Amino acid sequence: MKERPILFSAPMVLALLAGTKTHTRRVAKEFAGRDDLDKILRRFPNQNGCPYGDPGDRLWVRESWAPNSGSAGGFLYRADHGSASSYHRIDLKTGVWTHAASRWRPSIHMPRTASRITLEITSVRVERLQDISDTDTIAEGIERDVRLDPAGTCHWRVYGAEQGMGTNLPGASYLSLWEQINGPGSWLLNPWVWVVEFKRVQQASSGRPSQLEDTPCSA
Repeated sequence: MKERPILFSAPMVLALLAGTKTHTRRVAKEFAGRDDLDKILRRFPNQNGCPYGDPGDRLWVRESWAPNSGSAGGFLYRADHGSASSYHRIDLKTGVWTHAASRWRPSIHMPRTASRITLEITSVRVERLQDISDTDTIAEGIERDVRLDPAGTCHWRVYGAEQGMGTNLPGASYLSLWEQINGPGSWLLNPWVWVVEFKRVQQASSGRPSQLEDTPCSA
């Protein structure tokens, strides 16, 4: 079994903690420009050589963070602070909470000891980005807007849009998430992607309820 680091944005970290994200798709640069592989990969989607590992391997999550000797485990995580650009820490000698502005550290610099989430890969395959199913878009951890329209249709967040704007199409929500991460127009490129499925093997209390708690809805 091998262990590798993997980066996740704050919204996706929250989805991991809530248990709503069990898939991640990453561009498979190895197959860029190889349109002749379509038939082969459709027949044999499970490929060797995935840079994120094989089934049974583990991924430890890197996220934006800060050291803090007064917190449990000695670390703070930006995902737990919403869009705030600052955090608070405690002086252990005086017991006073102090304010430190804009000192979050980039996820790429997170050491293994600071990681609070470990994932075990359960399957790996290759497919075109736009081949994703509605079921898989939900497994990617898109955020549900719990407000329902009069017909009772679920709404999903449109990433990068004004607050409160939603869609009843999970695929449209994931498209907006992909382009927020990978840039405008990246969806239309329809690249080959590694589809990595996983399960959490290390539990940590996030202090947040599951995004799906008490909000039954058929997608």
